[in-house]
Amino acid sequence: MDYISGWCKSNRRLEGITVIITGSNTGIGKETALNLYQRGARVIMACRNIEKANTARKDIEQLAKTDKGTGELFVEKLDLCSICSVREFAMRVTSSHAHVGVLICNAGVMMCPEGRTEDGFETHIGSNHLAHALLIVLLLPSMIKGPPARIVFVSSYVHAKYELDLDDLNYERKEYNAFEAYCRSKAANIMFAKALAEKLKENNISNVTTYSLHPGVIRTDISRHFNETVGYGARFIFDVVMGFFMKSPRCGAQTTIYCAVDEGCANESGLYYCDCQVKPSSTQCQDSYQVARLWDETMKALKLNLDKYNPFSGETPIDNALI
Repeated sequence: MDYISGWCKSNRRLEGITVIITGSNTGIGKETALNLYQRGARVIMACRNIEKANTARKDIEQLAKTDKGTGELFVEKLDLCSICSVREFAMRVTSSHAHVGVLICNAGVMMCPEGRTEDGFETHIGSNHLAHALLIVLLLPSMIKGPPARIVFVSSYVHAKYELDLDDLNYERKEYNAFEAYCRSKAANIMFAKALAEKLKENNISNVTTYSLHPGVIRTDISRHFNETVGYGARFIFDVVMGFFMKSPRCGAQTTIYCAVDEGCANESGLYYCDCQVKPSSTQCQDSYQVARLWDETMKALKLNLDKYNPFSGETPIDNALI
């Protein structure tokens, strides 16, 4: 699959630019971190498991040890199943880095057993969407004040398999389905990218752009819950039998890298990409009314008090922004 897939061809350097990548200790997140580190970026690896993240950091440094002009790598604790962890991470980053140039919302869970985050959200929507949405809202002032910045959401083509029920974001009204829950969270990523682009435009902010993408079907450990939620042997079939038809993590990271660095999409915002090209998303994800509703429902779920904190003003978040 690597030979027929899209590859980022930009040679752009990223010296002096701070990049945050969630879930960058493995898979396409790790490959993205390696690539941007090689371009000279200051890369913050935002991960739940610090031990694994530090191991990944050492691997990246080893892989790039002969390269000239590499950047810096930092490991920071970020648990997307905890609103408290998201807030603490945002505070640490904004206090130590004056400007965030690229935020890549890469981390995610796929088809895990039914469960809830620390704050009571269904696991997929809580970690894949709501935690990233809060992180963005808290980091926006840092991104607005400074050179052009980008926000990239790693979604999936399966976002089109099920519509996101905006009246039941938290999966409280119907029987749980692991695949549907995953698909809905990926639709939320695309819709939020579009909603954020519209909000930035409404507030006359042109130096922050948003992107969502399908990386392809990748050979990673994303299938770790399949035996529990699909059936015994499902992980073997996905990893081994279907593995011949999947992209490598390096290839799978290319559209993320393209959206993060390529000059060709610098003035695009709110669009959906695959193989380093703009592609149409689902009908729901292009519906302006539903996109706007997702923004409102997200702010409501996060209990974000926009009367006390306007993320588009460039002002630092205050302690009581969350009620």
